[in-house]
Amino acid sequence: MPSPTLSDVARAAGVSYATADRVINNRGNVAEKSSEKVRKAVAALGYVRNIAAANLSRGRVYRLAFLIPQGTNAFFERIHQHIILTAEHQQRECVTVEVIKVAAFAVEGLQESILALLERDIDGIAIVGLQSAALEAPLAELRTRGVAVVGLVSDLPQTSRAAYIGIDNIAAGRTAARTVGLSHGGNSGRVQTFVGSMEARDHAERLSGFREVLEADFPFIEVLDPIMTKDDALVLQAQTQELLSNPKLTALYNVGAGNSGLIRALQKAKGKRPFCVVHELVAHSRQALLERHIDLVIDQRPDVEINRAFTVLRALIDEKDLPPMPDLVPTIYVRDNLPADTLTDKMKAQDT
Repeated sequence: MPSPTLSDVARAAGVSYATADRVINNRGNVAEKSSEKVRKAVAALGYVRNIAAANLSRGRVYRLAFLIPQGTNAFFERIHQHIILTAEHQQRECVTVEVIKVAAFAVEGLQESILALLERDIDGIAIVGLQSAALEAPLAELRTRGVAVVGLVSDLPQTSRAAYIGIDNIAAGRTAARTVGLSHGGNSGRVQTFVGSMEARDHAERLSGFREVLEADFPFIEVLDPIMTKDDALVLQAQTQELLSNPKLTALYNVGAGNSGLIRALQKAKGKRPFCVVHELVAHSRQALLERHIDLVIDQRPDVEINRAFTVLRALIDEKDLPPMPDLVPTIYVRDNLPADTLTDKMKAQDT
């Protein structure tokens, strides 16, 4: 039996096709009595709105914006490239995308960028978030205006967004701690952690998870107070070079970015270096694994995150239920299981 059409709904409700269309697609200017007739006909017939057809008939364009940190962070450059590649793939589906760079860990800068979007015609926004009450009012205003808002990689205040797309960062920190603990083979040690900013929820959660596991299961390993770096590679390099003179230091864990500086310092290390765990598989962390300057990379699979961000934003804009999606589980890389660098290969191919 064929699925009921909008014409069937209009006929059953005793209204014109145009009236049924206005009710189904929330265009307004329909008397409540007629609207109620259409709703009853929809329920009786089991009519399902064809969103793709409705969007096509209205010339619907999905206007999306991604707010990500600016600077020399290789991970967010990787995020940027995935956004561009996905946007190119979805051009035929009337999706337009703007990437807006915001100063890293700058609450005021992020607040200003969000306020600026209130003056724009935007349907959905994915934001690499910070935890600050200053963001709640502008985000609430965006949502009041019907803009879909999701947190990406690092979450926003939970009441200010419709969804979060990213890994469980507490679990990621716990994973890092487990590998550090096992690397000590039951011996005592000292671990130095590096944190970009405690206002970044992903950084704060990773550090929390890391401490939990070491304190509970490896109490003979001391976790030193974190060094704040703002994800600056030069800061990581200088701090690591100074730390390497301490023979009692047995491990390093960077919860954020700036790993190129940390790696440069480790490349110059004399003798046995500390066990080292970092996040995100990018060119320099891949090479450092191969050359044995670091031991383990925890990667959050940004290609999956970006694809999911597009899917979730479009569902929210269309007022559809979000599709079932499994939890994003980070991948642990050592020098023995590195995947092909497909994104880099694709970017090189585009340049030739």
